Amino acid sequence: MNQNLILIADDDADVRDLLTVSLEAAGYRALGAKDGHTAARILTVAKPIGMITDVRMPAMNGMELCQLARSNPDIREMAILMVSGNAHAYDVNAGLISGADGYLAKPLAPKALVTELQSLISRRHLGV
Repeated sequence: MNQNLILIADDDADVRDLLTVSLEAAGYRALGAKDGHTAARILTVAKPIGMITDVRMPAMNGMELCQLARSNPDIREMAILMVSGNAHAYDVNAGLISGADGYLAKPLAPKALVTELQSLISRRHLGV
């Protein structure tokens, strides 16, 4: 896995830009994908250490993308943080069942998101 690369899968360009700036300030490199299919192609080639994915995206949603990532032995150990405007218990549970390690509600606080992602990466890396 690429130890400092994070994939951002979100159909909102402004969100991708905001998260890219925040991640780069924290020392990561970021790649963006505007839909699930593009994200899936990037995942298999780039093999990032983490992924931030929106739930609602065209072509393939974030839950399907999580399931795909967890089924691929080359990337199944990456940290996955799901983000969504839906933060009801049912939505959070569905995201975690699909394979996400964490779930944050939009609107996002960039520093909190980076901190949560770093925690998820550490837990995955340490096998906690």
